[in-house]
Amino acid sequence: MRALLTDRKSGEVSTYEVPAPELRPGGLLVRTHYSAISAGTERATLEQSSKSLLARIKARPDLLKQVLEYARQNGVKAAYENVHAKLDTLTTLGYSCAGEVISVGEGVHEFRAGDRVACGGGTYANHAEINFVPRNLTVHIPSHVSMAAASLTTIGAIALQGFRQADVGIGETVAVIGAGLVGVLTIQIARAAGCRVVAIDLSPQRVQRAAEFGAHLAIAANDPTLISSIKEFSRYGVDAAILTAATDSAEPAEMAAKILRDRGRIIVVGAVGMGVSRTNMYMKELSLAFSRSYGPGRYDSQYEEGGIDYPIGYVRWTERRNMEAFLDLLATGQIDVAPLIEHQYSIDEGAKAYAGLKNGSYTAILEYNGAAATPKRTLPIVAAARHRIGDEVRVGCIGAGSFASGVIFPNLRALKGVRLQSVATISGAGAASAQRAFKFQTAQQPSELLNDFDVDSVFILTRHDTHAAETAQALHAGKPVFVEKPLAINLEQLDQLQQVYAGQLLSGHAPFVMVGFNRRFAPFTEKMRQFFAGRREPMVLHARVNAGFIPHDHWIYTQGGRIVGEFCHFVDWARFVIGSPIQSVAATGLPNGTQYASDNVAVALKFTDGSVANLLYLTNGDRSIPKEFFEVFCQGAIARLHDFHTLELARNGKIQKFKSMQDKGHRQELQLTIEAIRSGKPSPIAFDELAEVTKATILVQQALATGTVIPLLQTALVAEPRASLPKIPDEVQENSVATEESACA
Repeated sequence: MRALLTDRKSGEVSTYEVPAPELRPGGLLVRTHYSAISAGTERATLEQSSKSLLARIKARPDLLKQVLEYARQNGVKAAYENVHAKLDTLTTLGYSCAGEVISVGEGVHEFRAGDRVACGGGTYANHAEINFVPRNLTVHIPSHVSMAAASLTTIGAIALQGFRQADVGIGETVAVIGAGLVGVLTIQIARAAGCRVVAIDLSPQRVQRAAEFGAHLAIAANDPTLISSIKEFSRYGVDAAILTAATDSAEPAEMAAKILRDRGRIIVVGAVGMGVSRTNMYMKELSLAFSRSYGPGRYDSQYEEGGIDYPIGYVRWTERRNMEAFLDLLATGQIDVAPLIEHQYSIDEGAKAYAGLKNGSYTAILEYNGAAATPKRTLPIVAAARHRIGDEVRVGCIGAGSFASGVIFPNLRALKGVRLQSVATISGAGAASAQRAFKFQTAQQPSELLNDFDVDSVFILTRHDTHAAETAQALHAGKPVFVEKPLAINLEQLDQLQQVYAGQLLSGHAPFVMVGFNRRFAPFTEKMRQFFAGRREPMVLHARVNAGFIPHDHWIYTQGGRIVGEFCHFVDWARFVIGSPIQSVAATGLPNGTQYASDNVAVALKFTDGSVANLLYLTNGDRSIPKEFFEVFCQGAIARLHDFHTLELARNGKIQKFKSMQDKGHRQELQLTIEAIRSGKPSPIAFDELAEVTKATILVQQALATGTVIPLLQTALVAEPRASLPKIPDEVQENSVATEESACA
């Protein structure tokens, strides 16, 4: 299908051929007929992309701070690759469209194929021939409303929410400052509600158009009679001022304060400067409020993606209900958008449409002629035996997020004997972006990739809750699997995956599963393990992870949480260093009711050889302290590892110190995985060990909840061979700096 994308590095807009999105539960596939380009929001996005890197840093110092923090924790090289990966991407454009339903996903009952719908949402209602849109961002189009007009629905909902925030009624006076697209829609909404409307803009042309759209008084911002004219018109000053302008200047807010009556209201809809003087606000006791996009539900993943609606008795106007209300205003003729949809372009003329916005147009409408082919249905996975792989491993990757693009793809591309064959994402645009940036041979839908005979091995790099199911699908397709941690986010997923794996073994296949537990492959980890080789006594291991706080609306909390999603790394590290199965799990944490309670845990692991691991995972500290610290005590010796930068090995009164660039084992992990796949050998980590680590991590939550020690019942699968331990790469041995000094020095 065709989609309009922008290059984040250059800001250029072009039409690309990308895979169509696949249908998922809770949403719809929509064939787009029209989509609206917003002259304000989208043009601002492109202007930001076209700035030099230095200009972007100046505009967003907060992002520079994040990059510096990332570099401090992960190294300059990793930070550079991460920034480069983010810039060298294609991103979707658009957030308001209208079209026809192709198919509906599981759990969607209010729509059916053939329905005419208006859709909203950035990353969903894109300038693309086919979109996947969640149910709460989709509404029916009334029969008397054209699809071209309905393509403005989301933008209309923004205007409607801003008007609702003003809380005005019949006979009150509203000033709309900024007569762009949202502004002229706000003018019509306010007039339909029985308000007297003042429109203000810097452009004489827009002032004139504002009058044509229904403003009772339209006046230029630089008119010397502005304040007196408005005072005369409103008698007392305006009741509310809605700021729909787009400028870094605080002048719209200052102007609003001057023309408002005593105890009037300022509503900020557009991106304007907020340096309004205290004197003007204080002397009139003005109220200042912001309007958040389309309305309640915006930026709430449970509402937008999860499909959980707010009860109408408590939240009358959600973003979806605002969209419906705007369409009702179109249907009754109270809002006229005919002048706004005059400039129409085909999807292939998208770049031209954006260029036209620089000439002062309110908007541009993209039309698609319904030319997109019906997307393929999600293909059933064809069961197949693992086929022989040649000297070159053709890798297919599902998922192309920041970790994939910043770590996995660059490392795979650097390995000899690897061909980046195919990449797939749920959006299609993400796959096209990764294909271009990393030279994948093809971009596909996930189900196509799993069935592609030209793909030898599947790398699953998606969000956590999909890992287990996608791993099972790849196993059914007879393909070796590398899946980023975690392998599963709950015991049910893990049990189902173990059954699939065991079934493959019993049927005579040789399934291959590897999980991205990279830290066990770090050179310093292996050096520690060799230091304690031949031990005859149990170990005591201590790990402290200064993970840092993440807001609780972060996506990871809907995907199993941070304990399952990241803490698993340290369970695996302990399992590898000790080299004995985990026997039991105990855990304690901060009391409920504190900000950091759920992610500050102390976990005790007991191993079958008598060893003990104490693992601290902390989010209530300061990120200026290095993230990871490990100590191992055994048989009169100590090993101490500082964030994979330095290693100290102490025995017989002497300390060996090793320093190196931070290496957490990603390259070695992938190298060993590819070598095993190419040669037909077992996974570098045996599957029963992967399942054991995953189960132990999941049981941490149960141990926290019950306050008891949870035994880890070992449920071995059909016997499988184990891979030999990896060796430290020669170049790391050579580059490490070792010194000895007296323990009492």
